[in-house]
Amino acid sequence: MYCDECKSRPAAVTITEMFNGKQVELHLCPECAAQKGVGFFNLGGASLPKLLGSFFGFGPIQVGQVPQPMVPSKSCPNCHISLKVIGQQGRLGCSQCYEEFAEQLEPTLRRIHGNTVHTGKIPKRGATKIKLQREIEQLKAQLHSAVSNEQYEKAAELRDQIKNLEKNQELR
Repeated sequence: MYCDECKSRPAAVTITEMFNGKQVELHLCPECAAQKGVGFFNLGGASLPKLLGSFFGFGPIQVGQVPQPMVPSKSCPNCHISLKVIGQQGRLGCSQCYEEFAEQLEPTLRRIHGNTVHTGKIPKRGATKIKLQREIEQLKAQLHSAVSNEQYEKAAELRDQIKNLEKNQELR
């Protein structure tokens, strides 16, 4: 399949858009995609850390240009890395950075991963125990929230669910 723009080079990028409930596809070669500013083709050789750094509040990446932060300068008390450096390097300094910069990282992590909680893989053996434990933890968080919001009836229901799940956990 050839590019819909230049009609001479093979298409490597497909853009799918919805207009009034109808799906429209556009097939582009890397050169035409770069001209339109689509996908990773417009980075001009920028490195992966710079690409990831752009997710942390930096503007569009231009080759040879250092991105300017749009976030306040704040640093981790453990490793002393600043949010500016994290944005430039595209990686955190330590595990405490996740807690220290949670407010700035949450939208970025949600956009990249689709979630802000690491679920990981579950081994086939013991999967039911792990799933049960995660469900209990979620219910405990909901219970805490319900008590904080003074929703005592909901809290009582959650408490009973937790007790039943903990009984099931002990029986296994």
